[in-house]
Amino acid sequence: MKKFALIILIIAFTSMTNAQYYKKAEQNPFTLVYDGAITENIKDKVNIHPVSYKINGIEVVANVYTPANYDASKKYPAIVVAHPNGGIKEQTAGLYAQHLAELGYITIAFDAAFQGGSGGEPRHTDKPFYRVDDIHGAADFILQFSGVDENRVGVLGICGGGGYTLKAAQSDKRLKAVATLSMFNSGEVRRNGFQNSQLNTIQERLKLASDARSQEAEGKIIYGGVESISDEEIAKITTDLYREGYEYYYRTHAHKNSTFLYTMSSMMNLMTWDANTNMDLINQPLLMMAGSKADTKYMTDEAFPNTINAKTKELFLIDGATHIQTYWKPEYVQQVVEKLRDFFGKNL
Repeated sequence: MKKFALIILIIAFTSMTNAQYYKKAEQNPFTLVYDGAITENIKDKVNIHPVSYKINGIEVVANVYTPANYDASKKYPAIVVAHPNGGIKEQTAGLYAQHLAELGYITIAFDAAFQGGSGGEPRHTDKPFYRVDDIHGAADFILQFSGVDENRVGVLGICGGGGYTLKAAQSDKRLKAVATLSMFNSGEVRRNGFQNSQLNTIQERLKLASDARSQEAEGKIIYGGVESISDEEIAKITTDLYREGYEYYYRTHAHKNSTFLYTMSSMMNLMTWDANTNMDLINQPLLMMAGSKADTKYMTDEAFPNTINAKTKELFLIDGATHIQTYWKPEYVQQVVEKLRDFFGKNL
């Protein structure tokens, strides 16, 4: 295997250790960092099963949650849960996977290839093809899991995982019902900037990505993103998404496998991709959820009208919630879970 040198090109904020914030993960035997997480498998309760499988030759790690009184000889509906950008299975993806298991579903939350605890080199590669194929691969695995009813498999995508879920559902008709939460169109944001703030620098950034690919071919990996950040720097951020996002990922729900780094060469793929294309191919029932105060809501608003062939579709607003608050805040999580109970209950 080629040895890569590491070059950090863009680290936007002051470097500091995050180890002091990993205590929540270290105290849980499954390293789960969300509130109310499983700490042990108890008979007749929701249980968690760490698993691994391969996609395109890369080992992917995942947690499968089984419902209370799970009996492998019976048939259960199942749901694939795709995590946010920068996220991993131990954070909000695991939270919703556990809640859905409490409702009687077999669920799977996985780490994207090249990210988290999954394999793949260079680390933190963030290319849409792989993120979409991760969802197909999770469906491959869960469809073979004992007790899963192959005719009742759904998908929930959160943040960037929501954008990739829309794309996966366009072709993967094994996914019978499709839900997104706080959908984030990674291609649009990488290309245009958040809230279209970088429209004037698209070509320059494509040049940076192209140059980074050349250097990667020579064995030098160039990373962009944020490795760590101080409290003072977080407080100065004006957008809710990024200020609250850094608090969530680097403070309250920190995990050593979670990072905001990405290979600069990935931008070549991200900037030419868009979740909001070919939306007419989605013919499954569709639920799109977003916080009413989320500064990312515009991406859900853009995509939803284009799902003209969805069997049924609904846009559900979580009143008062920002993007990141839908990941953890109990009153908003409960609203989401109740909506998912209704949606998947009707469509799986």
